[in-house]
Amino acid sequence: MSRTGLFDSHAHMDSEYFTDDRDVLLTQLQAELDGIINPGCDEVTSGFAVKLAEQYDFVYAAVGWHPENLKYIADNSYLDGLAAMAVHPKVVAIGEIGLDYYWQENEPKDVQKRRLLEQIDLAKQFDLPVIIHDRDAHGDILEIFQKEVKGVRAVFHCYSGSLEMAKELVKRGFYLSFGGTSTYKNAAKVREVLQYVPDDLLLFETDSPYLTPVPYRGKRNQPGYTELVARNAAEVRGTTFEALAAQTTKNVKTLFNKIK
Repeated sequence: MSRTGLFDSHAHMDSEYFTDDRDVLLTQLQAELDGIINPGCDEVTSGFAVKLAEQYDFVYAAVGWHPENLKYIADNSYLDGLAAMAVHPKVVAIGEIGLDYYWQENEPKDVQKRRLLEQIDLAKQFDLPVIIHDRDAHGDILEIFQKEVKGVRAVFHCYSGSLEMAKELVKRGFYLSFGGTSTYKNAAKVREVLQYVPDDLLLFETDSPYLTPVPYRGKRNQPGYTELVARNAAEVRGTTFEALAAQTTKNVKTLFNKIK
């Protein structure tokens, strides 16, 4: 076991923010964390995630097209590219996929929904879970997962929805993941949900290099800061850091069941 016993369930180590020190940092992190899951956001970053997973025992990849990148998809052959990577032993999920209504230049809502459902279908074909991005799209995401999605495991990464929505998702056995935003002073709503989530459906993440937890907010995030997220969560939930580390790592291996 690593020093913390934690898993960072969502970090973009392929990001250009890590170009200068990626290998040095990952070498250090092997002693700090039990593992890191690196989701892709398009074909190139998904391929990079797979390469990192091949290079480092404790790194795992997810492959998918993020809603911000859907405008670069030429045709449905993008699914063939994902399928070719999905069979890799270290590809543990389809993601990061979802809906993003924040940026106006993103594809129209109907296109985003279609691409999301296509990628969920792909995940089902390979019996892989999905990693869901939901930005300013809570109503539509919830409706899709209530009415249209059956027989797929999912984690809602960097959860930012309401407590009511969380209750609906949890009722269906979906996982909720929390990162640096749960440490921010103005994030009372996030902490309310963090307090509520059942032990066996809770995950931690950093979303590195973004959303850095307190006290490093504003600086580059990195997977080692999962510990800050987990220690804050232990305080919020009234439990010990050690108990949460053990439970959330167990949850990672249950959800992403290609990780042994």
